[in-house]
Amino acid sequence: MSTPTSPDNVHEDTDLLTEIAILYYQQSATQEEIARKYKISRPKVSRLLRKAREEGIVEITVKFHPVHSAQLEQRLMARFNLKRALISLDQPSPEEQRTQVATLVSTYLDGNLNDGMVVAVGQGQNVAAVADHPGVVSHRQTRFVCAIGGTHRSGDAFNADHICRRLAKKFGGSSETLYAPAYVDNESIQQVFVSHPNISETLNQARKAEFALVGIGDMDENSHMVKLGCFTAREFVEARVNHGIVGDIGGFDFFRLDGQPTDNLMRGRVVGLAMPDLARIPSVIAMASESRKALSILGALRTGVIDVLATSASCAMALLNMSEPAPDESVFTFQQDE
Repeated sequence: MSTPTSPDNVHEDTDLLTEIAILYYQQSATQEEIARKYKISRPKVSRLLRKAREEGIVEITVKFHPVHSAQLEQRLMARFNLKRALISLDQPSPEEQRTQVATLVSTYLDGNLNDGMVVAVGQGQNVAAVADHPGVVSHRQTRFVCAIGGTHRSGDAFNADHICRRLAKKFGGSSETLYAPAYVDNESIQQVFVSHPNISETLNQARKAEFALVGIGDMDENSHMVKLGCFTAREFVEARVNHGIVGDIGGFDFFRLDGQPTDNLMRGRVVGLAMPDLARIPSVIAMASESRKALSILGALRTGVIDVLATSASCAMALLNMSEPAPDESVFTFQQDE
């Protein structure tokens, strides 16, 4: 019968694993040198290093080289029929990751916007990061139009209206506000808003845009939309479990993993564009920097409305691994009216 490990032994084991890990990973000692130092066998050193990884004492992060990111871009473009894929190298924190993805999008817009163009703008942290990116861009007469209404004061920084204003200041253009809430309680109220002449005119301008800049959201009950009170955590959980919803694009519309929308309690509550509207915009740029959103990004790509995807290298790898196509696999796309 084995003797239970005492707390002191556990502490000693952890200390030993840490010392060996530091020698091997930080001080470049060989396993043979470590074995001699601690008078143990080399195979045991190997086992202890593996145990250090398993217990979280050692965390290994792979940093992608820019050439690798370029290869990922080409593979994503081919796999999902994209015009462009903008892949950021992985960063140590969510904030740095969001900034890196926003940098790529800002540079892309700078190289593709011309005088007189219109950009339909969604909401969210990733889209806001583009507006707040401090990089130097050329000024041109571009109009940034809200493609969705606003939220209450605590969400100001991520409102489409505030993002539009900051983008207009950054690029030297102008902005157009959608004077309506982003979300309402039911479809009857939604119809009252979207039929108002001022709101209808702004949405029509957004529909005729050359570009759309939107974020991809997931169905996490701690998401930004839940925190703002637009939807309850229970509604998100029920939508995910009962309807198979994995995310939204720009806060406009929600979709399943196969890219198809569903009729559920969340539809008819958005004062803004819908997925078919995005399908008619020539260049839809969708952003998601968070690694937890890989499944949501995959569903968003399968809607067929995204033309340019901006994300991280780790998300790109996950997308490619999750989407190995079957020979007869079909992708749902929204059909444009003739």
